[in-house]
Amino acid sequence: MKTQKVWFITGASRGFGLEITRAALAVGDQVVATVRSQPTQLAAVLDNHPDLYVVQMDVIQEDQVQAAVKQGIARFGRVDVLVNNAGYGIVTAIEEATDAEVRKQYDTNVFGLLNVTRAVLPYLRQQKSGRIINISSLFGYDAVPGWGLYGSTKFAVEGISKGLAIELAPLGIHVTVVAPGLFTTDFLSTESYAAGKTIINDYQATVGPMRSGADALHGNQPGDPKKFAQVIVQLANTDRPPLHLPVGKDAVAMYQNNAAKMAEDIEAWLTVATSTDHAHRIVA
Repeated sequence: MKTQKVWFITGASRGFGLEITRAALAVGDQVVATVRSQPTQLAAVLDNHPDLYVVQMDVIQEDQVQAAVKQGIARFGRVDVLVNNAGYGIVTAIEEATDAEVRKQYDTNVFGLLNVTRAVLPYLRQQKSGRIINISSLFGYDAVPGWGLYGSTKFAVEGISKGLAIELAPLGIHVTVVAPGLFTTDFLSTESYAAGKTIINDYQATVGPMRSGADALHGNQPGDPKKFAQVIVQLANTDRPPLHLPVGKDAVAMYQNNAAKMAEDIEAWLTVATSTDHAHRIVA
């Protein structure tokens, strides 16, 4: 008999968050779904499901995060699966991005993730069980012009997840960082990503196509978000989940290509890279 799980999912109003919420409810689990605004709207979209509890919360506001987690625990008694999904992208050359734009990107994608993780972990530690699933990106494996700043936040998520996994494994808590490729969510709609306000003409050849091409790609991505949500449900119910998981043929290819390029660089410079130890000293 399946044990009912309690999920805590951020960024649940649309995209992956909405589909993961639907999938978790469909298998009989309970879900605390967080949104930045209009919680009643999400509840209505999901037919006011009795196992759904929608909480208004902005991941960058730590007091709101702490309150939302406490409300979820009060409603369902525990949390078994945390899905850190909230985030957005920005298209800009790295030099073009202002300090405010960079901080806003990191506040949501990195520091917001840490806010939620810190709020949930005391309960998972007390239970000596639980799953943390962090949503990264194929851009967390390699750089793409115009998406380098966004990708850097996902590189951070990859590293944070790896550190968490090592620290939490003895406590019975599993961590998986999932890097989706391009899926037909609204991530590439103008409502879900920002464009840098500064434009430097020298970057037109590299970043320019990304500024004009993102909208054109929207709706034509290869991945099915409903199938992605099923992968997340499967991860939550796997005894030995992976630490890193690219999802989508494009994400797998991005990982493989980056790994091959890194291996090639290291091999080409191996003699230099291994030449820096102190010379052995002969003691008389």
